[in-house]
Amino acid sequence: MGRLTETLTKSLENVVGEAGLIRDSERMQSYLSDWRNAYRGEAALVVRPASTAEVAEVVRLCAQAGIALVPQGGNTGLCGGSIPDASGDQVVLSLTRMTQIRQVDPGNETITVEAGVILQRLQEAAAEAGRLFPLSLGAEGSCTVGGNLATNAGGTAVLRYGNMRDLTLGVEVVLPDGRIWNGLRGLRKDNTGYDLKQLFIGSEGTLGIITAAVLKLYPAVRSRTTAWVALPSTQAAVDLIGRMRGLCGDRLTGFELMSRQSVEFVLRHVAGCNDPFAEVHPWYVLIELSDTLLDAPLNEMLENGLGEAFEQGEALDAVVAGNETQVAALWKMREGISEAQNHEGPSLKHDISVPVSSIPAFIETADQQLQAAFPGVRIVAYGHVGDGNLHYNISKPVGSEDAPFKAQAEAIMHVIYDVTRAFAGSISAEHGLGQAKREAARRYKDPLDLELMRTLKQALDPAGLMNPGKLL
Repeated sequence: MGRLTETLTKSLENVVGEAGLIRDSERMQSYLSDWRNAYRGEAALVVRPASTAEVAEVVRLCAQAGIALVPQGGNTGLCGGSIPDASGDQVVLSLTRMTQIRQVDPGNETITVEAGVILQRLQEAAAEAGRLFPLSLGAEGSCTVGGNLATNAGGTAVLRYGNMRDLTLGVEVVLPDGRIWNGLRGLRKDNTGYDLKQLFIGSEGTLGIITAAVLKLYPAVRSRTTAWVALPSTQAAVDLIGRMRGLCGDRLTGFELMSRQSVEFVLRHVAGCNDPFAEVHPWYVLIELSDTLLDAPLNEMLENGLGEAFEQGEALDAVVAGNETQVAALWKMREGISEAQNHEGPSLKHDISVPVSSIPAFIETADQQLQAAFPGVRIVAYGHVGDGNLHYNISKPVGSEDAPFKAQAEAIMHVIYDVTRAFAGSISAEHGLGQAKREAARRYKDPLDLELMRTLKQALDPAGLMNPGKLL
């Protein structure tokens, strides 16, 4: 790969302007490490184009010079997918200046936005049009649409609305040679060959740079009810979600599972959080029903479902939020887990998925094997039961040192991923592979899967300049 020259730097500056170029080492720092400081690299330059045309010209110039590009959005990822390597030769291409909401089409129930739009701003634009954009996750105040697409983000509403693949009708992509593929079609039916947009969604910038997207909108939510429920087991959670689905259908929009260890960390470290129950329970779920009708009988549905659950021993206790303040307090308990765990020292994060019916057996098996091999580790298990996605994170034993625990990270990972494979699961449900799971993918993905992925990579990016070292 090439090295950045002063001539190329000047050419890039002519494209993006002085405001779009960062050369100063101190100003570049926030682009060179992830928000957890788990991954760090170096870069020759940070380029911040403000339009698709500028992105295309930047890519074209770098391709001609053999300069590798690392696309970056809000830099909120957990797998190091948007961080350059240590060579200092790569160019970070930040899309954070591409913030236009190009079109809201209520008649077609779509919104067209650029890649640098913050997810929360997208949600607000949908609300201003009397609609809902349902993707919701903890980093929504800083993550960008481009990053959400590049990693096929999921979040807490996948149960009802699906992940970014399901929410996307079309994308605009700058290809590795600088050509622009205009796939911004707001069509729900287009049977004219390969669904090319799906190549780029979830590809983590390794096949091209997504610069804009046509996304689905939904009717605004006008009523909802939220409950915090104590459970005796994970099997009770699987039984309860089946019961609630049968009673409520698509009105069931949230069903989040949390272990007691997860909740204890939140109560210890997140200000303003209080245990809804006087007694300690092994597992909890956060249930949310929503409807487009203002006076939908959601409380009645919830009470019916929970009543049956109590009779069957699936639920031990429950509290229903009485107002929006209480709703926010319950969600704060769920959304505070990742932050709270960081206060307990190094956190080994594993974003896995298994069939919903296998969740209880997976947790029991993985817990037993981890405690046998690494006595005293604290297991923080939580996630989206409805789509089989668990965040199965590990904290060090109480009183132990950081360094020995970190040294066990790979061995711990293999235990978890071996159990995941045994239950026909995936080692990455919604965070992507990035650089964190690139090597693990070689071990746990089908060799033919990897061969087909490499074939696509070679076809679209033969020079290997698009986010090299990530995913493959």
